[in-house]
Amino acid sequence: MDTNQTAYTNETAPAVPAWLNKGDNAWQMIASTLVGLQSMPGLVILYASIVKKKWAVNSAFMALYAFAAVLICWVLLCYRMAFGDELLPFWGKGAPALSQSYLVRRANVPERSLWGGGFLFQWGAIDYSGGYVIHLSSGISGLTAAYWVGPRIKSDRERFPPNNVLLMLAGAGLLWMGWSGFNGGAPYAANIDSSIAVLNTNVSAATSLLVWTCLDVIFFGKPSVIGAVQGMITGLACITPGAGLVQSWAAMIMGMLAGSIPWVSMMILHKKCSLLQKVDDTLGVFHTHAVAGLLGGLLTGLLAEPELCELILPRKTRGAFYGGNGGIQFVRQIVAALFVIAWNVASTTIILLVIRLFIPLRMPENQLEIGDDAVHGEEAYALWGDGEKYDPTRHTTANTEMTAPSPYVNGARGVTINL
Repeated sequence: MDTNQTAYTNETAPAVPAWLNKGDNAWQMIASTLVGLQSMPGLVILYASIVKKKWAVNSAFMALYAFAAVLICWVLLCYRMAFGDELLPFWGKGAPALSQSYLVRRANVPERSLWGGGFLFQWGAIDYSGGYVIHLSSGISGLTAAYWVGPRIKSDRERFPPNNVLLMLAGAGLLWMGWSGFNGGAPYAANIDSSIAVLNTNVSAATSLLVWTCLDVIFFGKPSVIGAVQGMITGLACITPGAGLVQSWAAMIMGMLAGSIPWVSMMILHKKCSLLQKVDDTLGVFHTHAVAGLLGGLLTGLLAEPELCELILPRKTRGAFYGGNGGIQFVRQIVAALFVIAWNVASTTIILLVIRLFIPLRMPENQLEIGDDAVHGEEAYALWGDGEKYDPTRHTTANTEMTAPSPYVNGARGVTINL
């Protein structure tokens, strides 16, 4: 046997230290790749397809360059800001993490708030895989950013149909399947808890999708594909904080509530709340992520099963449904949610106000009127020729914007505004 072959098979080789479990490490790489596929190409396809045709390129490109920019920010600053030496009680010292020392040694992840030993974690709040850390945070940050950026132009707010429903389903499918890595990778190991998390993730998503679709049929007379995708997302976001901590019957209950409570907030409360009417949340991220993530965190405080909690949590924990100290757990979940909401409103506001000192937060009106062609010099579809610029005097006999009013403006198509 040659030297190279020995290096790859010898369990005590330098690349396989005694503390490294190769199966767990392999699952972590697979899970992280699945999560990456949620963005590339999952969100690229989903966002490009769910928006109006004139914004398809811009929406896809924002998902693309955001993925690249966040990766570079992560290794240059944010990894050690999250997991490095303490600067503040919930903020580490940001610095590059680019040497091999971050790969050849055993990881130590003292995160600053809810994960890996942060102060909320030490206090007893639980967030299995990011219902608060990711979904509640992103929903609140998105709503805050929409407030500071300002609304779309009137024509876009009144009518914003998806440009490709079939491709939207392809992106949504990648998002759903990638969520198995999202929640299944949370225990850092290929163990019993990761298996439970994957099962519950899919049970909740499927239940929520069906409930949302049923509500669309009951109230609007038709099943909406966009509504089904929204229901899928709310089910995934809701189960995330408790994916490995609740039983599957509880995951189904969480899916039922995820398919109904965000539906009510999006379809009914949104139209009655003056603040939500004023803030132009284009894709309803507040409802699908903030409401669903908050709901999931609170339900975890009710439904977390004691034996499952023992599999991954360092202290005896149970939901209020199981008696004992469960009522205190529910209170902890409420307080943690309030902290996350306040932190993200404040931090997002500060970031945007700093950015506004250097560049405008909002595009000029003339670019908002035109869309992709004005912003990028590119358009999503060139059906009238290979790379040929669209000329309405040669390629159509009617103004393509003069379409019949959609029968779904007040229906199941998502967040719409009547101006």
